[in-house]
Amino acid sequence: MSHTLSFADGQDRCFWCQGSPLYVHYHDHEWGFPVADDRRLFEKLSLEGFQSGLSWYTILAKRENFRAAFAHFDFDRVAQFGQADVERLVQDAGIVRHRGKIEAVIHNARRAQEMVAQEGSLAAFFWRYMPGAPSTGEAVPAQTAESQALSRELKRRGWKFVGPTTVYAFMQAMGMVNDHAPGCATRAQVEQARAAFNPPR
Repeated sequence: MSHTLSFADGQDRCFWCQGSPLYVHYHDHEWGFPVADDRRLFEKLSLEGFQSGLSWYTILAKRENFRAAFAHFDFDRVAQFGQADVERLVQDAGIVRHRGKIEAVIHNARRAQEMVAQEGSLAAFFWRYMPGAPSTGEAVPAQTAESQALSRELKRRGWKFVGPTTVYAFMQAMGMVNDHAPGCATRAQVEQARAAFNPPR
């Protein structure tokens, strides 16, 4: 079974991004490209938590609403949110109105502040879990030993909604692994970007 499809522009892409120009743009310009920006890392992990039980397309389509609702995922600002903010967000039809997940983002923002104080940055911490062996993109797992280890450590530090499957989706998206399918036009671009990337220390 092929893991790629040919699109109208003549490009072969991972089959999962079919059906929407929004998905195609995300696939071509974001998914798998390495990220070292703490705000973007926090945003992505937060959105992966919201995605649990839903499609990623649902979250992607609402991403600008999430950004507006959560102070563009500036975790220093989100950490200051209180109960009134929770109630405001539960009523916000532009996002996923799941009280537990909303509260988890605020809770995790405080954990993110602690991590920056301890580790220097979120990026310095997360990139320690980059797999040693490169992915072939052939058989993509739901979780890996690295995502299990990262999930355990995040939970030990008090983070919520960070199971190993959620964490692996985060690792794929943030470029810690290149899971673009063989034959996908973006795979080589991601590999080039990863080769030029210096993981934060």
